[in-house]
Amino acid sequence: PDDADRDAPADGDDSAGGDDPLRAPPGERSVPELLRFGVVNLDKPAGPSSHQVSAWVRDAIDETLAALDPEGPPTGGVAHSGTLDPKVTGCLPTLTGDATRMAQVFLEGTKEYVAVLELHGSPPADFREVVAEFESEIYQKPPRKSAVSRRLRTRTVHDLDVLDVADRKALLRIRCESGTYVRKLCHDVGLATGVGAHMGHLRRTATDPFDDRDLRTLQDLVDALAWAEDGDEAFLRDVVRPAEDALTHLPAVTVARSAARNVATGAPVYAPGVIDVDDAAVPPAGDDGRTDGDDADPPLVACFTPDGVAVCLGRVVGDPDAESGAVVSLERVLL
Repeated sequence: PDDADRDAPADGDDSAGGDDPLRAPPGERSVPELLRFGVVNLDKPAGPSSHQVSAWVRDAIDETLAALDPEGPPTGGVAHSGTLDPKVTGCLPTLTGDATRMAQVFLEGTKEYVAVLELHGSPPADFREVVAEFESEIYQKPPRKSAVSRRLRTRTVHDLDVLDVADRKALLRIRCESGTYVRKLCHDVGLATGVGAHMGHLRRTATDPFDDRDLRTLQDLVDALAWAEDGDEAFLRDVVRPAEDALTHLPAVTVARSAARNVATGAPVYAPGVIDVDDAAVPPAGDDGRTDGDDADPPLVACFTPDGVAVCLGRVVGDPDAESGAVVSLERVLL
């Protein structure tokens, strides 16, 4: 079975019979295909919950699908990049349809926020130095209202910049590991300053690989869907992007189309089907030949066909240059 790909149809040959599981290349999909495997870099407004915003996106897209492709299925749901509290605004990339299978990719990158720190007294003279001490690996326990277990854990704050200080308020920019609680971080910074503090306004400005330079509002999406129903697709293709755009921050593995068809049936990616592998997909080996971090999982990778169609998420477990054997174990099939 290691060499199963050798007997598959040649790359680009659809003679395997039956419906081909491979999608059209990202730039060649119809509007219904795009809506069923897309991503919107959504600017969440203050007020509704992330869950409510996702429901609005799902319902709006399903109405358009019913109009443009009544014989086809609805989206089946949407998934966002990580919950924002109702009052929090900003970057909430939202996956549609089959793209919801890749929601875990947002756990692999970093997130960036701009927060107002409300100090309970005048900032001390060494305020900036105190804040800088939190630019490191920190301990956090999730707040009582969180949806996860309240166990002490570590998170990395990659950058913590004081953008401005005015009276008892400080404007902070935070680039951190996914899962960092900014409200708790602000509370802890306040304790360290000796005057106490809490988080005021919070806006998420980036979720890898998206940022706030091309955010789209709910109104943009609704307008774009309405125009698409009237035959004008241009704005919709700007608002809803191929789901592959949510994978650009991951190391990539390029596989033959024949290998991709095997993946669609649940097979791993075997060596004969591998065309190219990013260097970052394979952990570096130490002097003893073992990869760094003996117990650490290899990085999550995204597999694509040569024309850019997302195939699966997985991890490199074998030698890409070998003659046989599994190279990528599967975590999510995206076909």
